[in-house]
Amino acid sequence: MKNWKKGLASIAVIGLGFALAACGSSNSTDETTTSSTTAAADDSTFTYAISGDPSSTNPINTSDRWGLTVTNMIYSPLVAVEADGTTKNVLADSVEAADDGLSVTVKLKQDIKWSDGEDFTADDVVFTYEQKVKKENGNADSLWVDDQPISIEKVDDYTVKFVLPSPSASAVSNIATETYIIPEHIYKDVTDFSVAELPESPVGTGPYKLKEYKRGEYFTFEANENYFEGAPSIKNVTLRIIESTDTAKVALQKGEVDAAVVLPSDIEDLDDSQITVYPYTENRIGYLGLNTNTDELKDVKVRQAVLYALNKDELNQGAYLSDEYYATPYSFLPPNNPYVTEDVEKYDTNVDKAKELLQEAGVSDLTLNIAFTSTDPAQTIQATLIQQQLQQAGITVNLEGGDGTAIFTELKKADSTKYNLFLGGYIMGNDPDLYARLFTTGGGSNYFQANIESIDTLFAEAAVELDADKRADLYDELQQVIADEAIIYPIVDNKKILAVNNRIGNVEDASLIPIYTFEDMSKLTIK
Repeated sequence: MKNWKKGLASIAVIGLGFALAACGSSNSTDETTTSSTTAAADDSTFTYAISGDPSSTNPINTSDRWGLTVTNMIYSPLVAVEADGTTKNVLADSVEAADDGLSVTVKLKQDIKWSDGEDFTADDVVFTYEQKVKKENGNADSLWVDDQPISIEKVDDYTVKFVLPSPSASAVSNIATETYIIPEHIYKDVTDFSVAELPESPVGTGPYKLKEYKRGEYFTFEANENYFEGAPSIKNVTLRIIESTDTAKVALQKGEVDAAVVLPSDIEDLDDSQITVYPYTENRIGYLGLNTNTDELKDVKVRQAVLYALNKDELNQGAYLSDEYYATPYSFLPPNNPYVTEDVEKYDTNVDKAKELLQEAGVSDLTLNIAFTSTDPAQTIQATLIQQQLQQAGITVNLEGGDGTAIFTELKKADSTKYNLFLGGYIMGNDPDLYARLFTTGGGSNYFQANIESIDTLFAEAAVELDADKRADLYDELQQVIADEAIIYPIVDNKKILAVNNRIGNVEDASLIPIYTFEDMSKLTIK
């Protein structure tokens, strides 16, 4: 196997911000109405508490946790990434990369039906990728190489070929993963795929069909009888939107929902005869971001001073109680990433050094603000501790809690200066090139407003390097440069803790995975 095939176990980019809630109009896709207070005790319904609306339900551009969760229920990708980083063919029967690194041929499974009974074919794959590769639709980063788009060709009804403009280890590794295929016959007349909600009622190959979405309240789904893995065991699913973690916990305890994400501090309050907790890693980085476009943080010495004044252990103990539920990162890559190195500046707490750097920069009486999602208890605790820690170095911090979606929408604006500091998180996968959208100039999720030539150059060189060892060396250097530039302070790789009512069976068979919670919700049962 060629060296450049090393990274095939990679997950597609998803968006930033822990449990983001998104703006958008409510959309009922079916005339049937369903009460948002559907009891979890209904023996045909599984109810899962989620923390907010998706920022998008459009599978072409959705990138937040709940948008992807909904997408994964309705649609299917060619290839999925497992919790351990290995890949699993879903709509693909086989994936074969050419030896020259310039093309990837995918043979598709046959006899798969869309939820409306129409046949799934190569035309649907070509149509989907033709929409996704368009930059104006908002999620094309991984489908461009050397500023040129990847093209896709139909070989026959069940074979497609991706053609790269130049060799790229990253593109070859990631091209078939985590892009959810949509049906051409449903969406062929849609003229704008940049929107948050597509105008047509969803038709997919996934385990469930969307019945209704009422913004701020719930999603309801019914089983897709045409699902190629077999009809789901549970007929109906409700995703109930509950922003408050405390409220979700109470709903779980009362049996109003079957599953909810809880904090470590919540576990002792749960009756283990009725509820089981499932902690699992998502290879997530929770971080403090520094907006390099603000006047206060343009100077790298000031940014470094901020980081030296912080105490990472205190932030993690305060939010997650025990290292049983978290690991501590130092790179922008999570601790279990195959490319990660700890040979970077760790910014061990040194208040005196922070003060010296501020003095060297000619800065005194520094005042910053910090944005965080106010409904997220972990971020609220961390923001308060950061305020206290920076005060020890003579830095005043004003707390700016608010809606996560609104905060990151503001940060995404070109030249935004509203926030100096911000708390967020991301789950990006194994291949470091997937993180380029975070840190490169003009990257789709460059909330740090970074415009640093050395970072851009290293990402570009590593993406096309076909020798695995040389590529790894480039990523080592990149991690060091990003740490030295002090644009991000990695805080935590926290475990997600899913609490589930014991009436729900086969939780582990449904596979708990990053982002989506369940790899395949059709495997769940009601006892």
